[in-house]
Amino acid sequence: MRIGVDARQLCGEQTGVGRYLSGLIHEWSQPSLADNVSELRHGKLPYSQPRATRHDFVLYVHRPVESATAGLDARKFATRVVPGSGGTWWEQVQLPRATRADHLDVFFAPQYSAPLTLKTPTVVAIHDVSFAAHPEWYRTREGVRLRWLARRSAANARAVVTISEFSRGEIVEHLNVAAERIRVIPPGVPDRQTRAGGTREPRLLFVGSIFNRRHVVDLVRAFADIARRHPEASLDLAGDNRTFPREDVAAAIAREHVGGQIRWHRYVSDEQLADLYQRARAFAFLSEYEGLGLTPLEALAAGAPPLLFETAVARESCGDAALYVQPGSLAPITQAIETLLFDEPTQARLLAAAPQVLGKYSWLRAGRDTLAVIEQSA
Repeated sequence: MRIGVDARQLCGEQTGVGRYLSGLIHEWSQPSLADNVSELRHGKLPYSQPRATRHDFVLYVHRPVESATAGLDARKFATRVVPGSGGTWWEQVQLPRATRADHLDVFFAPQYSAPLTLKTPTVVAIHDVSFAAHPEWYRTREGVRLRWLARRSAANARAVVTISEFSRGEIVEHLNVAAERIRVIPPGVPDRQTRAGGTREPRLLFVGSIFNRRHVVDLVRAFADIARRHPEASLDLAGDNRTFPREDVAAAIAREHVGGQIRWHRYVSDEQLADLYQRARAFAFLSEYEGLGLTPLEALAAGAPPLLFETAVARESCGDAALYVQPGSLAPITQAIETLLFDEPTQARLLAAAPQVLGKYSWLRAGRDTLAVIEQSA
């Protein structure tokens, strides 16, 4: 089978969708994905032949991505550079033209929408529908484009993949997709080894693109009160500012006059991110709306329990391994941060619940199940 993949999110600095796709592709390249018990039991697949090796993948990008595809077998994972901006025109006009010569059996679109004129069966991944559930968070033209493309792509697709039960319900409600056409496949979480020896410094961490709904400015204000009373405490923010209406994060930090206790990293490499996770004692992600929220789980895997807003998807993802506060005033947020940073029994209780929570998130399982949906859709 020949599987086309919209891989433009592998270009440049990878964030959410790029990291999601990288996780899937890594698993599809591993022999361990062969171990499909039902196929083995019924004699449909010999032990020596991995499922993924039966397929050829064509990764479509708008500029070269040698670093993102390093280590892949070029015979099984061909890269097609289709020069362009990587935007909607590229997706809807240039990409379909480029696929015609490759005789694809199925196409996987991991980024909310797919080429609408593509004759090949498609599977589209829709991680959340914030653009439909909360149109006020988007510029008018951008919101209209996102909603129209997502609805049309979901209607055209053989199957829709999403990452949580919460998002399945949102897709049904806001995109009018039948629930039985949506497959919930949680992503994996990197197995980050906890730093050995000693007690971590009271460092709080936020990782993610900075949107208004994630209340990063409120986090800065809530933490500043702790910083004044605990000069050893610090806050790291890792993420680009994508707020609308625009919030001046740098000015918000400067207003608090807490010196170098708040550090904003616009972008970090994988190595730098791993170091931030390992050094953090706690994590904060004060988001009103997510499809899942992967970075709190990554922090938990690294031994830094998260503070989250009390939402349905936060409870679904982190269960008893997080501390929760209601959106609203800053005082409860400050108190919860201080508890996470300095209260040992709370730390121990949350980390003890982590293995059960993290057991739901496996890249091996995500790769296997997503590939199965793609195979069935062809």
